Amino acid sequence: MSLALHSPFLSSNLNLSSPSLKLTTLRRPPTSYPCIKALELDQNTVIAISVGVASVAVGIGIPVFYESQIDNASKRENTQPCFPCNGTGAQKCRFCVGSGNVTVELGGDEKEVSLCINCDGAGSLTCTTCQGSGIQPRYLDRREFKDDD
Repeated sequence: MSLALHSPFLSSNLNLSSPSLKLTTLRRPPTSYPCIKALELDQNTVIAISVGVASVAVGIGIPVFYESQIDNASKRENTQPCFPCNGTGAQKCRFCVGSGNVTVELGGDEKEVSLCINCDGAGSLTCTTCQGSGIQPRYLDRREFKDDD
């Protein structure tokens, strides 16, 4: 008695007969099984996919880079003197040019000298860049983060 087995995974039938196992001739699988073909992509599609992948990588990479820079900068002490005030923490008043008084020519040879209303006669103002500390703030420290929600 001979027993024949058929499997869709094998390209040949198995015949089991006693006492030995015989393989019959190889035959092609039935045509009802689908054939898997590789995707056919044109050059524009490949470029579009590449640009998309690169855009995602850049979109993730840039914030990660800035976050790591912020973390590294916060670990280092900032000792760079402020540029606008040269590390003094104060700037000359622009209206009185540091004198504390403003001179107004009224006409003829008359002049009126009055106390500067911008600096209240001090001749200088607190530096707006360093807020009077004399230390140049780091670039990312200058930004103010506000929650508008």
